[in-house]
Amino acid sequence: MTQASTLPATSPIPSLPNLRDLGGWSAADGRTVVTGRLYRSTDLRSVAGDAAAVLAPLELSTIYDLRSAAERSAVPDPTMTGVVDVPLDVLADAADAIPGNLNQIMNDPKLAAELIGSMEGKAADYITATYREFVTLKSANAAYRRFYLGLLGEDAGPALFHCTTGKDRTGWAAASFLSLMGVDRDDVYRDYLTTNDRLLPALAPLFDKFAAASVDPASLRPLLGVQQSYLDATFASVESEYGDLATYFASGLGIDAQAQEQLRRRYLAG
Repeated sequence: MTQASTLPATSPIPSLPNLRDLGGWSAADGRTVVTGRLYRSTDLRSVAGDAAAVLAPLELSTIYDLRSAAERSAVPDPTMTGVVDVPLDVLADAADAIPGNLNQIMNDPKLAAELIGSMEGKAADYITATYREFVTLKSANAAYRRFYLGLLGEDAGPALFHCTTGKDRTGWAAASFLSLMGVDRDDVYRDYLTTNDRLLPALAPLFDKFAAASVDPASLRPLLGVQQSYLDATFASVESEYGDLATYFASGLGIDAQAQEQLRRRYLAG
C-alpha cells in the first residue's frame, strides 16, 4: 500500500462514524490527494439538531446527496446557511434496489425479515447486481456526472457527499474519485472496506433490535456492510462497458480527458 498518511482510526465527528476525509492518499506522479476538500459520510440524521455547529470544522460549501427523493423526504439534510444541498438520485432508475431502501429496512424488522427471506440467502448477489448498475443506469451516470461537474466548479469549496449509510452509492463515488486521482487500487479498497470497521460497530444497537425481533443479525451484514466483491463488480462493469476508467469518465459521465486532468490538478498536491 502507498498511503501518504495513516487513515485515522475514527471519524473527526463522533456522531458520524463513517465520515472520512478522502485526502491523504498517495496518488499519481508522486502527488497526494489534498485534505480538507472532499468528505464521504452517512446521512446527517445524527447531527440534524445542531448541524451547523457540528459540521463547522469541515467548512463545507456543498453537500451532494446521492439518495432518492423518498429517502430525502424521510430524513432530509439539515439546512445550513452558506451550504448548498445538491440532490443526485443515483438509483432513480432502480427504485427497488436495496441500497435505496435501507432506511425502511433498518426501521422495520418485519420488512427486513420478509426481504431477507425472499432472497433465500442471496442478499450479497442482489447488492452486487446494484453495484453493476452504478455504471449502467442512466440515472447513475447522470448523478455522478453532476457530482464531478460540481467538483470542477470554479468556486467549488470543501464538499461532502453521502447516501443513507455512506457505503454503496457513496462507496462508488469515493472509489471512482480516488481511482481517477491515481490512487493505488489496494488503497482504494482500503478506504472502501473501512466502512466495516466504523459503521458496523456503530450499528450494534440496530443489530440488537433485530435480534430481539427474531431476525438473525448475521443476515443483515451483507446489507449493512461492504464486501470486496461488491466493488469488484463495479470495476468489472466499467471494464465490460467502457474498457477502462478514463473511458467511463469520458463516455459514461461526459467528463473528458481535459476535465479529468483538471480534477487531478485541483485535488492533488505535490
